[in-house]
Amino acid sequence: MRTQAIRRAATIDYRCEAYDWAFARDAAVRIDAHWADLRAEKPGLFDGRVLVAHDLAIDQADGGTLRARGFETNYKPFLCWRDFGFPGAPVVNLFAMAALRSADGAFILGEMSAGTASAGKLYFPAGTPEPADADAAGIVDLQANALRELAEETGFGAADVTVEDGWTIVFDDARVACMKALRSPLSIEALMQRFAVFRAAEADPELDALVPVWSPDDLDATRMPGFMLTYLHDAFAAG
Repeated sequence: MRTQAIRRAATIDYRCEAYDWAFARDAAVRIDAHWADLRAEKPGLFDGRVLVAHDLAIDQADGGTLRARGFETNYKPFLCWRDFGFPGAPVVNLFAMAALRSADGAFILGEMSAGTASAGKLYFPAGTPEPADADAAGIVDLQANALRELAEETGFGAADVTVEDGWTIVFDDARVACMKALRSPLSIEALMQRFAVFRAAEADPELDALVPVWSPDDLDATRMPGFMLTYLHDAFAAG
């Protein structure tokens, strides 16, 4: 059974620290075998460093603050942990998403390319936070992460969008999607044209296409994960 909830937060306080992740240690043999299978299918997968959260709560003072603590790990155990069904609470996959909407009202999702770990899925631009998203004190800037992923996947930079205040937090089992609402002054047609030029210049694009979502009728439960459906239903209900 899926556990889902949606909350608002004015700010996010996400800090990294040392942590002993028992899953990565205890399941090492199984992780290596699964990673070998994944790499055989998708050789482009890279075992870089990512950030994973292990403790979070929403403090309702001052409009609400999502407080989280995280740690560095390699992408290999992280991806295997996801594929194995997220064993070993209290670790969660906490990440930011660029919830971009065009001037004429369409939400803009990306279709993940064949070489990615989520090929064919439809998401807002996003990526697992990395150590580079944290400053010297270990404080993680999820807004900067969302804007960076937007630029890397679509070519739309921070100067091309208006960033709205606050966050919408979607809890979906062990996934915690932090949605940052963004607005573009361009129509969906103009955005699609700009993306086509950007993608044509990319040697290994992360997205195969941009997919506009105008209403609940455009939602696709076979390709959109639960946190995307939860957010979009809520956003369309709000108008």
